[in-house]
Amino acid sequence: MKLKNIILTATLSMTFMAMAQKPEQQYNFTIDISKPVASVNPAMYGIFFEDINFAADGGLYAELIKNRSFEFPDAFTGWQPFGKVSIESESPCFDRNPHYVRITNDGRLLRAGIDNEGFRGIGLKKDESYNLTFYARTKSAKPIKISVQVVRPDGSNPVVKTVNVSGSEWKKYSVEIKPAYTEAHNRIRLVVQDRGTVDFDHISMFPANTWKNRPGGLRRDLAQALYDLNPGVFRFPGGCIIEGNSLATRYQWKNSVGPVENRPLNENRWNYTFKHKAFPDYFQTYGLGFFEYFQLAEDLGAEPLPVISCGLSCQYESNEVVPMDSLQPYVQDALDLIEFANGDTTSVWGKVRAQMGHPAPFGLKMLAVGNEQWGKVYPKRLEVFAKAIRQKYPDIQLVGSSGPSASGDRFDYLWPEMKRLGVDLVDEHYYMSPEWFFSNAARYDNYDRKGPKVFAGEYASHHKETQKANNFLSALSEAAFMTGLERNADIVRLATYAPLFAHVDAWQWNPDMIWYDNLRSMRTPNYYVQQLYAMNPGTDVVPLTNNGKPVTGQDSIYASATTDKATGEIIIKIVNANNKEYNASFAIKGLKKNTLSDGVMYMLQDNNLLSTNSLDAEKVVPHMSQLPAIGQSLDLNLPPRSFIVARVKTKPIK
Repeated sequence: MKLKNIILTATLSMTFMAMAQKPEQQYNFTIDISKPVASVNPAMYGIFFEDINFAADGGLYAELIKNRSFEFPDAFTGWQPFGKVSIESESPCFDRNPHYVRITNDGRLLRAGIDNEGFRGIGLKKDESYNLTFYARTKSAKPIKISVQVVRPDGSNPVVKTVNVSGSEWKKYSVEIKPAYTEAHNRIRLVVQDRGTVDFDHISMFPANTWKNRPGGLRRDLAQALYDLNPGVFRFPGGCIIEGNSLATRYQWKNSVGPVENRPLNENRWNYTFKHKAFPDYFQTYGLGFFEYFQLAEDLGAEPLPVISCGLSCQYESNEVVPMDSLQPYVQDALDLIEFANGDTTSVWGKVRAQMGHPAPFGLKMLAVGNEQWGKVYPKRLEVFAKAIRQKYPDIQLVGSSGPSASGDRFDYLWPEMKRLGVDLVDEHYYMSPEWFFSNAARYDNYDRKGPKVFAGEYASHHKETQKANNFLSALSEAAFMTGLERNADIVRLATYAPLFAHVDAWQWNPDMIWYDNLRSMRTPNYYVQQLYAMNPGTDVVPLTNNGKPVTGQDSIYASATTDKATGEIIIKIVNANNKEYNASFAIKGLKKNTLSDGVMYMLQDNNLLSTNSLDAEKVVPHMSQLPAIGQSLDLNLPPRSFIVARVKTKPIK
């Protein structure tokens, strides 16, 4: 297990014993460590990123300026011009982002400029440094003074810096801003102070304190939250985002690499999808592109799993289908992506990667073709991709789809097709009720072991009675369901909760794992369930039974067990979804000349199933306690409505 910063609250070893009344029932379980039944994929538990809920621009990507290159369909989206201001495109600074703003101080008003609102405001922290950059030029014979102002919501206390623009050729200018206050909803203002005309392009602002301190990088607290999950796999850049509302608006990875200033704008799939949650200012600048995704996967120690278009636009939104005789450019994009990730520096796309600062290959092993398509059009196209990829890159594992739901006609049609095509993994999605998650803990117990493996690519428990809040009930039901994923680790090889991020002031879909505003972030109970699994996967599944049967919800108890070859530990995950307290005794078979030593226990518990965390306080968090273990059995108290992960060491009997 990698050593990472897991947010757990230490408590006294017996605290959990005092939390409940006298247990009503004793449960006796058996764990046979001599008979491992499956290996756990080291990449088993991971994360799925999609640019929904302002997850990229306005979220993980730390850019603070909206529409920085004036390429939105309404070029002034995010900007408030004053004075003589126009949008131009003659002799642009960047050919794929050809628009820029021209500001003229004509001597009458003695001021002209633009304000930017950021992403529901611009969040700044006291005494931290922010780097504002822009490209500019002027035909004036003398330098033109520009003032850069950061203005609070009430217009007071602007932070003002000045810079002189000179010369008729585009040049990059930089200003450091260090506010003396903390405020989530500032605006940035550029004013032409002297008489004359100045052209501006790619006006950008980042905190200096980004993830890994990379200029133009990721928002540190959000990236840190991902790191703390200890993810094994990182799926990107999304699901429906890949497809687009049309083929023209699909995600094209080649547009997302190279200099950020020249990455073309793309419409976001989610800007108008939900009419009651329409965001016409939601676009993709591609500043967070495929290079950055691969780099983040490397930072996280996770296997990258990119998803590419299969030649179908989102079937919920459109019927656009690439004809079979026109599919080759899409297939070539897939082959070129593998070369971008893994090719040497003399290859066409490996050279692009190297020029971006990463000569070494990223080590791509998996590729998903399509998201959650359905019908005959999908496997017909997938077959073309599979043939081409296997011919050139036979070691790449292919991920196919079982459609948008966990059952039904589409699901039943696609699974045999995925077997016929011999894909390595089949991506299953389920956004279902807590009751479904509790009742499906045995879902994979009887799956075909001879076919493709399962990738639980998108799942989340939706408690509709509370408008799908990230409450403890949803988290507990996911924890119960995941005991079934772990018990069947021979067939379920990957699992990623979805969606990952949501901005509290700009979201289309809930629930989500991590919520944030412009300054703060919050980890949900669902986050902590995922973290506990990912931090404690073990290496081998071992049988955990009660009366000879797997524990899949009898009396609302769910459990699974693994061992860790590296540490010699036994890892138990157990959920008590009942409102009663139980005692549990675990007899360990196969210890031979060993005995149980000390251990540690993590517990996520709340008597109120509707409890949630907030930006102001995280109420539902794991608590850690020391776990004394004696002999060849382990006794645990199972408080009502709890999820427990216990790690017990073994040692030779003296």
